[in-house]
Amino acid sequence: MDEQVLGIGSRVRHPEFGAGVITQVSAEAWEIVFIEHGWRKLSRSYQQLEVIDAMEPDRDLVSYEQVENMIVKVLRKFSDVQETVEMGDKWAGGTLILRPGRSDLSEKEIPIDAFFHKIVMARDRLRVLEQRINSSALSDEEKVNLQQYITRIYGSFTTFNVLFRYKTDYFTGEKSGN
Repeated sequence: MDEQVLGIGSRVRHPEFGAGVITQVSAEAWEIVFIEHGWRKLSRSYQQLEVIDAMEPDRDLVSYEQVENMIVKVLRKFSDVQETVEMGDKWAGGTLILRPGRSDLSEKEIPIDAFFHKIVMARDRLRVLEQRINSSALSDEEKVNLQQYITRIYGSFTTFNVLFRYKTDYFTGEKSGN
């Protein structure tokens, strides 16, 4: 099946889900509403989809996801507004206990949501620093060097990803070239 010919409105048949209509097209997948099985996202490499009625793809369309991602990038770049980041449900009401190695010292207990808030604030401040570096009069080489340093800082924070509710909020550092 030629995936290039399927645009929004194309009618298709899936061997398990039956008849459906493509409601969204992205570079990787089709979003299809099936009459009897509801919404499904299928990879564009899926070969068992029978085309009932193909609609030409509109080359000028931008998906909702693309618009949303562009808006988020613009907001991050040009504002100091903090986005709402949710802590994982399993940590709600929890406590972080710092137990010293010396027996003559007492433990320190910190509400985990307060600790989480501090981690998110540090991340947001790093993002603002990145924006200010990018818009500064520094040379491109200096900007790249500072960006790489900030990326390494993000990598140091990946330990705290376990606290986040959504993977899209995780810290990411340098990707290994291996």
